[in-house]
Amino acid sequence: MFGLGPEWILTAEGTPIADAMVFSHPEQIDRLAKSCPEAVPTAELAGDPCFDRILAARQHRDRYRRALGVHPGQRLVLLNSTWNPTSLFGDSGPEDVLPLLLPRLTSELPADEYRVAAVLHPNIWHGHGPGQIRLWLDKARRAGLALVDPLEGWRQALIAADVVLGDFGSVSYYAAACGTPVLLGAADPEALGTESPVAAFVRSAPRLDPYRALPPQLDKLLSEHRPLDGPTELTSSAPGRSAALLRSLFYRLIGITEPTAPAVLDPLPLPPYEPPLRTAPLLVLTRTAADGTIAVRRFAEPRYEPDEAGGEGHLAVHEDTLDPGVLESADVILRYGEPDDPRFGSPREWAAEVLDRYRSASLAAYITGPRECEVLHRGGLRCRLTSDTAGDPAVHASALLARLHTGPAITAPAPTTTLTVGTGTHLARVRVTVDREADRVADREVDREGTGRAARPGR
Repeated sequence: MFGLGPEWILTAEGTPIADAMVFSHPEQIDRLAKSCPEAVPTAELAGDPCFDRILAARQHRDRYRRALGVHPGQRLVLLNSTWNPTSLFGDSGPEDVLPLLLPRLTSELPADEYRVAAVLHPNIWHGHGPGQIRLWLDKARRAGLALVDPLEGWRQALIAADVVLGDFGSVSYYAAACGTPVLLGAADPEALGTESPVAAFVRSAPRLDPYRALPPQLDKLLSEHRPLDGPTELTSSAPGRSAALLRSLFYRLIGITEPTAPAVLDPLPLPPYEPPLRTAPLLVLTRTAADGTIAVRRFAEPRYEPDEAGGEGHLAVHEDTLDPGVLESADVILRYGEPDDPRFGSPREWAAEVLDRYRSASLAAYITGPRECEVLHRGGLRCRLTSDTAGDPAVHASALLARLHTGPAITAPAPTTTLTVGTGTHLARVRVTVDREADRVADREVDREGTGRAARPGR
């Protein structure tokens, strides 16, 4: 049994190397008695401080989700891997799932309905080096994958997750203990003690089929999920009490009087705000309903035409995309930044410059915050889009383009219009405020080719 055999915990003379060995549940001591009975007198039950920190921080779930840039209506899929060669990030299992999985996580899952993040065991970072890890995941990161800090951020990401896609490591087990649905992409029974709770969990947990479409598998997992009793009960026999139990043990071993103040654990810190920055080209599909609602679905570099392809389609590309040649065929060009960033002059100057340089583009959108962006259409319309909920305003820019191609004109002197934009199950109300002065002088500034062109469906 890994870590509990005599070779790990006894000296050459056959005596325990430690004065105390801390366990979180009696079943672990039962297994210790089978693998190394000589060490049983050193066993101490003291709960699980890691699990206790997670339990105490669950009240901040919404904050952790916002820190990761998860918007209303989005699901957070947390990819995680332990450091075994047969783990999800390993390459010596019966089949190497990760190369199949990574590009599909960001291309099959609509960008505005799913946020994808990854937690990799610290030993993976140490073994391969941060540069190599980032190189392997570069394409996925450009398509929106977030890399979570493996030491300080993984617990918060776990609390924030709607579903965990992992392997037989501890993160997957902690997720199950929290009641979060878990889908296993790698499961090596030989890497675990057959009698361990983790092994029992791995044997019963749902498995990912890497050759089937991902959205239906996630939908099925979420709809059929029922929290398991085993992980919750067996992770700790003293939930919420580890700080007190550990401190009492430490002071007893030291041989001094324990303080009377309550024993506490450090709370989990609020991670920095890290919204997704997708510089991969986005295939955007829009459909306008009879009531005027514009449904938008965006896919980062899809390998195949999405099954639900239909309606109007266009290509939206961040100006900093890896291949600048893609900008020559973009319908919408995007930029994220502060409105007063001197490097771009102003959103107005940047948009005019971009449309002048890329003659194929119909619209330029400068996103200034989670609710606002400034937009310039080749037909001369210049306006500000303001949403009633936080999200990615680039979606609203694409919805505006669809509206301009299918609905009545948006021009001065009617300075405001409201769009209803749907992404998955979420509806946003977006106020379109026309820059009337710009509307009057647009012919001189931008429109050298008429009023633009229709988006190319299905491209």
